[in-house]
Amino acid sequence: MTIEKQIQILLIEDEEFDVRRVQNTIKPFSNRIHIKKVVSNGRIALELLNQKNESYDVVIMDFQIAGGLMGENLIREIKKIDPSIQIIVITKMTVNIADFEFADSLMRAGAFWYCTKYPGDIEDYIYQPTDFILSIINAYNKTLLEAERNKTNRKLLYSIEEQLSEKRIIGISPIAENLRNQIQKCAESDVNVLISGSSGTGKELVANNIHLRSKRRFENFVTINCGSIPSELVESELFGYEKGSFTGAVSSKPGLFETANHGTVFLDEVTELPLSAQVKMLRVIQEGEIEKIGRTESINVDVRIIAASNQDIEKEVEAKRFREDLYYRLNVVPINVPPLRERTEDIPELVEYFLSEFCADMGASKPEITEEAMLQFKFAPWKGNVRELKNVIQRLLFVNEPIITKESMQHALGISPSGKNIASSSALDFSLMQEQLPLRQVERLVRQKYVEFIRSSSASDAEAAKKLGLAPSNYHRMCKELGIK
Repeated sequence: MTIEKQIQILLIEDEEFDVRRVQNTIKPFSNRIHIKKVVSNGRIALELLNQKNESYDVVIMDFQIAGGLMGENLIREIKKIDPSIQIIVITKMTVNIADFEFADSLMRAGAFWYCTKYPGDIEDYIYQPTDFILSIINAYNKTLLEAERNKTNRKLLYSIEEQLSEKRIIGISPIAENLRNQIQKCAESDVNVLISGSSGTGKELVANNIHLRSKRRFENFVTINCGSIPSELVESELFGYEKGSFTGAVSSKPGLFETANHGTVFLDEVTELPLSAQVKMLRVIQEGEIEKIGRTESINVDVRIIAASNQDIEKEVEAKRFREDLYYRLNVVPINVPPLRERTEDIPELVEYFLSEFCADMGASKPEITEEAMLQFKFAPWKGNVRELKNVIQRLLFVNEPIITKESMQHALGISPSGKNIASSSALDFSLMQEQLPLRQVERLVRQKYVEFIRSSSASDAEAAKKLGLAPSNYHRMCKELGIK
């Protein structure tokens, strides 16, 4: 690699004789390498590195120097200040060149390279010049690579922070605060988590938060809706297959577990898994291995599993529809996401959040909400939980009224002025619309609202697909087309 600028060196050496020898060794390469500063003890070196107006590419340090701070301890302190900077250690010949434990301790502390000084009667050089110069150039190149990697990691971290901001757990209630605390504790470990809760409470949101706060946050988060995969395709979807393993397998396909390697797998509606797939899932958890169709050797995978269900899994275990051994391996840490009716104090904050989000997407002004309408929000039954609340807000914005009143809330909820439920379809009263839309757009909106209505009143996506008369795969494809998550 061509060096485009001078390599700036910080030399930490307390013997003038050795300072002179280091200078002599690099003198023929002064156009490429420059000793910017020489200091005689570690504490002064740390002060220089902490100054934002000073910049060094490589540190060359004597292993034993005055001032008390030296050796591995000094290396570690330098790395705390700048993890990307590379450190070359020089030490006296009294250290055995073949002392691998000494070399290993330096590398583990963070050193890039070390060498033993020439004997004191060799006045010109500190070490064999070619090797010494090459080590400086290689250290400089690694400094550049480490700095670029740290820059990339900072960008990734910023992206993670953005996602966390978008996917934050909204609420001021003790329930919401407790949920955030549970998420943080789960993120600090790598154990399997089982999330339970009614449909629409935000189980996938909780799983996302655990992943984004964990050490696996830079890796893939793969969501698997177990109810959407036909039973005959479960094995190939989860674990993949090799080319030619069956008719139609024209190329190899990685399974979802292989795609999620080193990351997190979120098994939504896990009780929908057929028993045959549950057995294979058990092997993944116990052995960390998957068996691809058409492959004789297993593949090692490292994944964290977060599962979720809106069913009572213990009852499914009792009914022999879910394996007991798999249940216990998934349910290492349980998290229950309470229904919206148990945290009504969070509803005003949720309403404001969704109104702001949807109005920003639509480029529309945020409507005002009367006190009576907010009371309707707080005391509605919300059988579909946060998902239903979100749908109702979209429905209100679809009507495009500048003020959300008690009457418009009742209309959006499908409640007549007398307090009786009316058909959900009547909530789309086109006479109230202030803008006439193309037929294709209205058709899409009607389909979207009806699917969301069915989904909010169903225990699972599989049940919703059945009510709509659709195969699970077609149901999920349609939800994707309509932008329904």
